[in-house]
Amino acid sequence: MGQISRLAMPPPLSLYVHIPWCIKKCPYCDFNSHEHKGNENLTDIESLYVDALIRDLEYSLPKIWGRKIYSIFFGGGTPSLFSGKAIKKILSQVNALTPILYDAEITLEANPGAVDALHFEGYKEAGVTRISLGIQSFNDRHLQSLGRIHNSQDAKKGIEIAMRYFDEINLDLMYALPHQTVNEAIDDANTATSFNTQHLSFYHLTIEPNTFFFKHPPQLPLEDDSSLMQETIETILSQQGYQHYETSAFAKPKSQCQHNLNYWQFGDYLGIGAGAHSKLTFHDKITRESRYKNPKQYMEKINTQNMIEAETIVLEKDLAFEFMMNHLRLIDGFSINSFQEKTGLNISTIDKELKTAINKKLISMDQTIIKPTLLGQRFLNDLLSIFLK
Repeated sequence: MGQISRLAMPPPLSLYVHIPWCIKKCPYCDFNSHEHKGNENLTDIESLYVDALIRDLEYSLPKIWGRKIYSIFFGGGTPSLFSGKAIKKILSQVNALTPILYDAEITLEANPGAVDALHFEGYKEAGVTRISLGIQSFNDRHLQSLGRIHNSQDAKKGIEIAMRYFDEINLDLMYALPHQTVNEAIDDANTATSFNTQHLSFYHLTIEPNTFFFKHPPQLPLEDDSSLMQETIETILSQQGYQHYETSAFAKPKSQCQHNLNYWQFGDYLGIGAGAHSKLTFHDKITRESRYKNPKQYMEKINTQNMIEAETIVLEKDLAFEFMMNHLRLIDGFSINSFQEKTGLNISTIDKELKTAINKKLISMDQTIIKPTLLGQRFLNDLLSIFLK
């Protein structure tokens, strides 16, 4: 059940680079991020970690040999804690070691509280083409409750500076925040669209295990209010020319995030850095691997080429669910041909599940395309559970 003999050519390959440090751990965050301690010299950490990332890529080359990288994404943590010089060194080595698409999208996440004009200038010079700013809200009260280190003015200033250097900018925001009203969510949407950036992400705040909010739950808006926030935000963004193309993502024409699209289209990605995850397709199998999470342990393991903590083969019985878990986040769904190309399975293997989803009005299907209905978009977890073996 683990080996697959029907896979065609592997899908596009992306590179993810994880920089795990941040100034302060947010109470809702369940990503692999670690607070930078004041007694630690960030310059020394930066140098050691960049060297580790480069070695990580060198050791991983046999798994991706000959494959072109279509996009690169620096995530965290807070990648903007690192200098433009460090990002340039990483990208220079990536370019030296692997073929990269000539116009590859290269995104770096930045926080308004950990970036300035010199940073943006350095990232531009390094080769970064797109900035994703972690705004979360323009309301100071909500920013404080979310544990952010910036205020509303910092957020606006950060956007304005970024726009001097980059054409492609994403703003990350959240709604259904503690004690947030519908009108406050609308204000955030209106403020976000006023900057006319090419991309916006609006995430519903969810309480994840192993977070401060999970141990100390805040008072969140009622479900009806949260639904109204979502519907109203989607309407405002549509009126301002943003296409809703993924559950939480909205873009101006031709400005969809290519890196994230590759994730959602069940593409491949190599993840380097502490806690980074990879999904790689070979001629007879699809594998997933994860690196050690603790930065110090990760850098120690790099020295012995033993940085991968876990590696598994995706079982054939799980392939359909894994494919759906990504593709059904896309508003336009997927082609039946792509299901067969990327899983090695015939669409007939999930006839029963498809019929159930259609009967529940969660998906629509014709001879070539399967996509979630509006109801399926609203109840995505219910839709996905149908395909879980």
